[in-house]
Amino acid sequence: MKTVNSLEQMETIISKNKNLSWDGWNVVEMIKSDKALTSKYGARKDGAWYLKKVFVVSRNGWEIPDKYVA
Repeated sequence: MKTVNSLEQMETIISKNKNLSWDGWNVVEMIKSDKALTSKYGARKDGAWYLKKVFVVSRNGWEIPDKYVA
């Protein structure tokens, strides 16, 4: 996990990744998956199942997976 502490950097990361979106100040990752149907992280969106993970902002910024930070 990497820490992103700049709003501008996080906006750039979200604009380049279709799996990420904003929910207020938090960042939401939605990955389409059949496993989501029975997962506690499952969420239904537009008729499909997704695994949903929310990255909550803290004083230090956002802790997000390395794959999103270049």
